[in-house]
Amino acid sequence: MVEIVLIEKTGELKISKYNPEKDELYKKCKFKKEENFVKRHTWEDKKNNFPFKFVSIFARDSGKANTENKYDLPPPVDSVLYFGTCALVAYDDNEELINLTIELWNSFYENLFGGFEDLSKTAEEDENEIDELESIPTDLKTKQGYLKDGFVVEDNTDSPNNESDTEGEWSDNMSELEYEEYSYSDDES
Repeated sequence: MVEIVLIEKTGELKISKYNPEKDELYKKCKFKKEENFVKRHTWEDKKNNFPFKFVSIFARDSGKANTENKYDLPPPVDSVLYFGTCALVAYDDNEELINLTIELWNSFYENLFGGFEDLSKTAEEDENEIDELESIPTDLKTKQGYLKDGFVVEDNTDSPNNESDTEGEWSDNMSELEYEEYSYSDDES
């Protein structure tokens, strides 16, 4: 008997005990029939970072609407749609079944994606970052605190499209719409 990881259709991971001599894997995934429930992909631990050598996913690739599995799988099956519950099974070098825990799978999952960035650490680093403009004299900065380097333009510059030049004035000399008399008559003369 080994532990396997089930991926519920909601994307939630659960541990299940599996005995290959007695249990049917598709039944562990709550399917009544084995139809279309097969091994879809096997990922290999090429760097020997884990107690297993391979992890395989067993799933159905067809099913009823609203039974699609919401879990984001690693490449190359990241764009494949599976239905219902999927099973993750781990193997050693001799392709014997071994235990797979949620923690091991999550670690392997991160490894398959090439690692994830910890956003809380990034936010902390951003807060501790030195503001480069603090050491710049105020006469070299705009009112808003930006460096006067020609990239940021002041609001009070003389520009032909500046709204302050025409504020309060309205002219209709550029209008394309003109009033035109139209005669309504039933006669076609």
